[in-house]
Amino acid sequence: MDLQLHGKTAFISGSTQGIGFAIASALAREGVDVTVNGRDEQRVDAAVRRLRAEHPGSTVSGLAADFARREEVERLTEALGDVDILVNNVGIFGLAEFETITDDDWSRYFEVNVMSGVRLSRHLLGGMLARGWGRIVFISSESGVNIPADMVHYGTTKAAMAALGSGLAKRTRGTAVTVNTILGGPTYSDGVAASVAAVAEAQSLPPEVMKASIIGQNRTTLLERFIEPDEIASLVTYIASPRSSATNGAALRAEGGVLTAML
Repeated sequence: MDLQLHGKTAFISGSTQGIGFAIASALAREGVDVTVNGRDEQRVDAAVRRLRAEHPGSTVSGLAADFARREEVERLTEALGDVDILVNNVGIFGLAEFETITDDDWSRYFEVNVMSGVRLSRHLLGGMLARGWGRIVFISSESGVNIPADMVHYGTTKAAMAALGSGLAKRTRGTAVTVNTILGGPTYSDGVAASVAAVAEAQSLPPEVMKASIIGQNRTTLLERFIEPDEIASLVTYIASPRSSATNGAALRAEGGVLTAML
C-alpha cells in the first residue's frame, strides 16, 4: 500500500533510540523528511548517521534538546520549522512507591511526558491548520488506562497525554488535520533491554531467560511476549499518513492485549 507520505516532513521527540528511533526509521523508509531529537548532540548525530545509512537518499536532520529544561525546549521550537507530522514520543519512566515520589519528581515527569507535547503541539498545530493538512500523534501507554500501583506518577502522565490528544483533536473539526494517541504495551525498547540485562546480571541469569520471566508474569498479555518497537512504529506510520483520514481523536491500542476491558 502506498501510504502517500513521500515528501512530508516529521519531527519525533525522543527519537535517538527505542520506539522513537523505530518511528523515525519507518517514516524515513516511506520518504518522509525526518528530524530526530535527543538530549545531547552526540546521540542525535549518531542517530542521524544511522538513519542515513539505513535509508540512503533520505533527508534526515537532528535537534538536541532536553525536554526537562524549558530553555532548551524554547531553543528547539525556535529552530524547528513547520512540519507536517509531529510525534510526541519523548518520555521518562521508573518504578517507585507512591509515598516516596516527591513534588519535584512529579514536576519532572509532567514536564517531560506532558508539557513536551503541550509545547510542541502549541507551536505546530496552528501551521498545520493554516496549511490544511497535518498529523499529531501522542505515544501514550496502556499504563495510562490501567495505572500501575508502582508507577502511579508515570501512568498519570500517560493518561494526561491521551486527554491532551483528545482535546486537541476537537480543535481540528472539519479539517484534514488529525490528532491521535497510541496506547503502547510492554515494549522491548533499548531502555527496557538495559534494565532487563542489569537485573539478569544481578541474578546471574541469561538476559533472554530474564526477559521471558518478566513478560511471563504479565497474565493478561495475549502476545505472551514483549512488543518490538517496530510494531509500534508500523501503526504510527499508518496513523501519520493520508490513508488514516477517518481516524481522529482516537486512542488506538497497540498493547498486545494487556488491556482486557472493552474500549
